[in-house]
Amino acid sequence: MKKITDLIRNGIVKISKIEFVRNSIDEHADLSAFKEKPSLLVIAGVTAIGVSFLIGWPAVAALGALSIHLHKPMIVVIGGPLTYGLSHLVFMFGMYLSGGTYTLIFCRWLTRICVENLLVWSSRET
Repeated sequence: MKKITDLIRNGIVKISKIEFVRNSIDEHADLSAFKEKPSLLVIAGVTAIGVSFLIGWPAVAALGALSIHLHKPMIVVIGGPLTYGLSHLVFMFGMYLSGGTYTLIFCRWLTRICVENLLVWSSRET
C-alpha cells in the first residue's frame, strides 16, 4: 500500500511542475473575471451550450421511449445518433460564440484548487 501511495505522491509532484499548473498556482488564478458583465455573444454561446444539453441525452431518451411505444426501433437507431451528433454541433457552436476566455479562466482556477489540495494531501504523513 505504501508503494502505491508513493507513486501517487510522485505523480502529484510531477503534475505540479507542469508550466500551466505552475502559472495557475503562482498567479493565484481566481474567478474574478466572472464578476464582469458578459457580452451578448457570451450569453448566446452559453445559451447554445445549455440547449445542447437538452438536445443530447434527454432527446435520445425521448426517442428511445417513442421507439418502444410505437414498436419502431429504427426511430432510435437512426434518430439517436443524429440527435446526439446535433447536440455536439450545437455545443461546439456555443463554445465558438462564447469563446475560450471563460473556459481558460475556469480551467486555470480549477487546476490551482485541485493541485493545491493534492499537494496538501501528499505532504501529510501516513
